[in-house]
Amino acid sequence: MEPLADKKARVKKVIAKLGKAYPDARCLLDHTNPLELLVATILAAQCTDERVNKTTPALFARFKSATDFAAAPIEELEGMIRSCGTFRNKARAIVACCKELVEKHGGQVPAEMEVLSNLPGVGRKTANVVLANCFGVPGIIVDTHMIRVAGRLGLADPHNVEKKYAEKIEKELAEAVLRKDWTLFSHLMTFHGRRCCYARKPECPRCVVNALCPYPDKTPEDPAC
Repeated sequence: MEPLADKKARVKKVIAKLGKAYPDARCLLDHTNPLELLVATILAAQCTDERVNKTTPALFARFKSATDFAAAPIEELEGMIRSCGTFRNKARAIVACCKELVEKHGGQVPAEMEVLSNLPGVGRKTANVVLANCFGVPGIIVDTHMIRVAGRLGLADPHNVEKKYAEKIEKELAEAVLRKDWTLFSHLMTFHGRRCCYARKPECPRCVVNALCPYPDKTPEDPAC
């Protein structure tokens, strides 16, 4: 097992190299306020940011507040978000979440992890997205790209690189990454997963962190592959 001090040193190099490769790394979900990002992130589950961004302009023009979403006719909401997949579950989650925002938080999105992550349809990943991008609270955003790339880089236990271990992965990475870099690190890892470290066939020869990554030496039988 890699000593934590060595892992921290390697993380700094990973951030530096990915930072040069992706100077535009950021949240790609279009939003103008915390509520919009909260809804967009719920929609983005098992869906691309591009598809969500095509859906939300009409959605946010129709429903402008948590009160609006809480009172949304469920069939109308389902119809508007159908292209984002699992639209029935997402519509119910958005309505339930916004009802709780109205009833318990004055219609405002809370800026505390414990409160935000316990809203209906909202877990730690979604909460970290909102807190990091709207409230400036550093967060490790464990999406599918983070899980995959962190596992290949050996920054998370390669035997636990599955969605069900997301909270454990978040804790592992929080120990290895400086808190001030959590959000930047998250964006960089997601960009790298989308543009180079693909799920089915990572492009290792052109990877800017290849020299820092143990993955190219792995065999197809390795659980991280």
